[in-house]
Amino acid sequence: MPTPPPADVIEPHDTSVDEIETRAEFDGRLATGSLAGLTVQGLRLDLHPVPDLTGVEVAGTLFVGCRFTNREVGADLVRRGANVVPPFSGLPYSTQPSHLYTPDDLAAGFADAGFAGMYDTRVYEHFRAHGGALPDVREALGQRLHDHGVDNALVDATRSWLAEHGPQSVVGVMGGHAVPRGSAAYRMAAVLGWELARADRLVVTGGGPGVMEAANLGAFLSAWPAEELTGAIDLLATAPDFTDHDRYTAAALAVRQRYAPGPTLPAQRPAATGTEWARSGGLAIPTWLYGHEPANLFAGRIAKYFSNAIREDTILRLARGGIVFAPGRAGTVQEVFQAATKTYYGTDGASGAYVFLDRTYWTTELPIESLLRPLLAASPFGDLATTVHLTDDVREAVRVLTATA
Repeated sequence: MPTPPPADVIEPHDTSVDEIETRAEFDGRLATGSLAGLTVQGLRLDLHPVPDLTGVEVAGTLFVGCRFTNREVGADLVRRGANVVPPFSGLPYSTQPSHLYTPDDLAAGFADAGFAGMYDTRVYEHFRAHGGALPDVREALGQRLHDHGVDNALVDATRSWLAEHGPQSVVGVMGGHAVPRGSAAYRMAAVLGWELARADRLVVTGGGPGVMEAANLGAFLSAWPAEELTGAIDLLATAPDFTDHDRYTAAALAVRQRYAPGPTLPAQRPAATGTEWARSGGLAIPTWLYGHEPANLFAGRIAKYFSNAIREDTILRLARGGIVFAPGRAGTVQEVFQAATKTYYGTDGASGAYVFLDRTYWTTELPIESLLRPLLAASPFGDLATTVHLTDDVREAVRVLTATA
């Protein structure tokens, strides 16, 4: 029987003291005369003021994705004991992103060239042209470096939220990507995201359209009255089908422009510095494997990966406060049992509730409950069948998920 890995294997490590991700941090360290043993990530060291590195201690320093004024600077660093992994040329994406994506990052270019000209689309087309899920060696290395940078940025982005609210405050929302805007299922997921964000939960989705977009939309509008959420959905419903890429994306950008920045919700305590985004859309974790689907532009931060396997595990690892499963097909069912495996073996520690929206769907059309309860009842950590809840009421779902923090 598998046993949980040691806690230090699965818990995020705070490597921030050894990593330099901004020019201000770099300049501060440079003033001490030593960068030894540090990691310098993705900095433009070719821009004014160009730093003088000639007399600086660099033994064991790793410069990854940094740009220098010329090749000789990098060669000199290597001669003096540093390791230099330069940025790859010809890639439309950074091989060492220092922060998570924002909706503006992914949508950049839409105003001038439509969906085809967006950053998100251009990266996807490059991904397809270089082997897709089976890239050549050079592309594979670039993608792996990028995804590690996203991993690192995700830890940085969520550190303050988790320190203040704890891991049980993070709730995942899963469900069908093909659910059209304006449908009953879409509206239900949006209300769910709205209620959870108002209850100080960090909403995490897979970053796709349908249920996922709706949940992030609800979190994005959590400081607005419920009637404004209804109005936003009505606007989005004028472009209900995600396969109509340009109209779908234009409608999302129009809603963002109308409702951002939003008001402050009086009932919530002030957000910790650096966590404001969590209450303005939450987190989305998509993948370019499904890049034919338009970007979800309502999340506050977007951890977009090339590797779908890393992305799926990351969503489930973060969602320790429970997971909501709205009706979906094969992809959603896969996520149910992938999450159940983690819960059964305690891989990531204690799990929250499994809440299935639409009792008839999950007991008749896809009778998951009859499989999941006996499985979790036999967990080596005791009978966990009570973590399974089925309901048709969004507010009941929220009560279950917010019973403990």
